[in-house]
Amino acid sequence: MLEIRRDPAYLDDPEVASYLNRLGSRLASQSSDARQEFELFALRDPTLNAFAMPGGYIGVHSGLILAAASESELASVLAHEISHVTQRHLARLINKSGQGQITSLLGLAVAILAARSSPDLAIGAMMAGQGAAIQNQLNYSRDFEREADRVGLDLLERSDFDIRDMSAFFERLQKYSRLYENKNSAPGYLRTHPLTTERLADLGNRIQSRPYKQVPDSLEFLLVRAKLRSQEGTPRDAVTEFETRLAERSFAGGEAAVRYGLAQAYLRDNRVAAAEKEVRELRRLKSQSPMIETLDAQVRLKHGDAAGAAALLRGAQPRFPQERAIAYGLVESLLEARLPDEALKFAEDDLLSYPSDPKMHFLQAKTYAMLGKRLQQHRAQAEAYALRGQLPAAVEQLELAQKSGDGNFYEYSQVDSRLREIKKRVADEAKQPKLK
Repeated sequence: MLEIRRDPAYLDDPEVASYLNRLGSRLASQSSDARQEFELFALRDPTLNAFAMPGGYIGVHSGLILAAASESELASVLAHEISHVTQRHLARLINKSGQGQITSLLGLAVAILAARSSPDLAIGAMMAGQGAAIQNQLNYSRDFEREADRVGLDLLERSDFDIRDMSAFFERLQKYSRLYENKNSAPGYLRTHPLTTERLADLGNRIQSRPYKQVPDSLEFLLVRAKLRSQEGTPRDAVTEFETRLAERSFAGGEAAVRYGLAQAYLRDNRVAAAEKEVRELRRLKSQSPMIETLDAQVRLKHGDAAGAAALLRGAQPRFPQERAIAYGLVESLLEARLPDEALKFAEDDLLSYPSDPKMHFLQAKTYAMLGKRLQQHRAQAEAYALRGQLPAAVEQLELAQKSGDGNFYEYSQVDSRLREIKKRVADEAKQPKLK
């Protein structure tokens, strides 16, 4: 995960992440394994895929979110991935195949990551002693795929989604996979979830016997899709797409999502007045979402109204206390409005509830910098780097804190202690074998 978070494809968007994790929590809460925690994250990738990793990490490609015709379709894929984790598929695979299988799985991971920048390099990694073992893994995983289908379908139903959308989406994925192969855009073994006629037939049989349930999409699902769509192509292309949909009254899912996407596209195109007009239309529609609050604040910041943005988010924060995007936006707006003392108070209080949030530590460092507190600035920056796994950078920041000249004995002692801890982690990591 540390490597993935540094990958250019990693989508560092707190609103997208928040939505995915809410959706994942809704599904996981229906699982028999309540102890398992999950973290869902998005990758900016046009292909239709999602994948589960050990520890409850689930990656979702932006292309999959955009291709989902309904929230139930997206939920069906996440239910499938959650089931891979709760059914302990990776652990069972390793237990069956022995320690050597771990090397094969890591080799496959290297190949998939390498394929982002160089398909030829990915092929080379796969050919370097991994081929037969990975084929065994894929063959063995077909049983896991069927089990994840069965358990995922139950999760979907208990979470009050439309289970028929699972079969519909998987059928569309199968057609996509054939098109993907025909275009030669990736080798066949990079398909992490081989779809078979038998799997689809089994799903269809299970669904037929269950009652029909129509489930409306949530506003957040529609807004997240509109936000991702507004970031595709050039800013002008994005504006044109949403203007066309607005002109044609093409409101599949509702007018609010189209106007929200158009406002985001206008911001990308630096058309702030036009974006402001769409925000007013969203207010007229009485659409309620934290994503609309942060959009409104972004427009005000672009207009140079930092005080107005801060006031807006100050009012929104108690209504949406768990929305990280609002918390970040409020600190940034307060700093822009030259109110560092209020920004620092909010950041400190926030970190009591979210001590492992690297972005808030970075914002705290910016706040200390504005206040001229150099030791605290470097210390907060070090914590942010450490949480992101950038240990050498954390060491460098703590060494700068030691030389700051503006701390007391107690603060310097804390810096020295933390520096020893992180240096030990660096030394321990250096002893670990590296995968070539």
